[in-house]
Amino acid sequence: MADEADTITTTINSGINTGNGADNAPQIALISQYVKDMSFENPNAPAVYQWQDQPQIDVQFNIGADKVGDEVLEVALKIEVKAVAPQGTAFAVELVYAALFGMRNVPEDQIQPFMLAEAPRLIFPFARRVLADAIRDGGFPPLLLDPIDFGSLYLQQAQQMEVTSGEPAGHA
Repeated sequence: MADEADTITTTINSGINTGNGADNAPQIALISQYVKDMSFENPNAPAVYQWQDQPQIDVQFNIGADKVGDEVLEVALKIEVKAVAPQGTAFAVELVYAALFGMRNVPEDQIQPFMLAEAPRLIFPFARRVLADAIRDGGFPPLLLDPIDFGSLYLQQAQQMEVTSGEPAGHA
């Protein structure tokens, strides 16, 4: 029995904890996600429901990240959708979907890639559903956005910044 207890203790202590019990491993956790702001406009109702033309749909998105507390960061995914037909605007939706992430012991050079690539990837499916439901609730067929490769977009933007500034991205 004593041998089993020693083995368990050794296994726990030989992990990523230091000898003094401090935990130095990088940790990131999703604390909460929520609709921060949402607007749905249907400026030509009820006439819009009689239009026969398919509207052109324009989708824009932006990612923002802010530190809101010690070891807590907020990532906000802003999605704007505008549907315009020859007769006018069918609908316009603006959604800011955000999430709080707790971070501890994350190297400084890894925070930005996580906040601008991985975090949006994690919350996008939920924002997509909220957006589709809002459009459907406005009397239109739900708009299901295609998945977005935030990692590739981040790398493209980082390379573009590197070419423009002549320095590697993330360095001042």
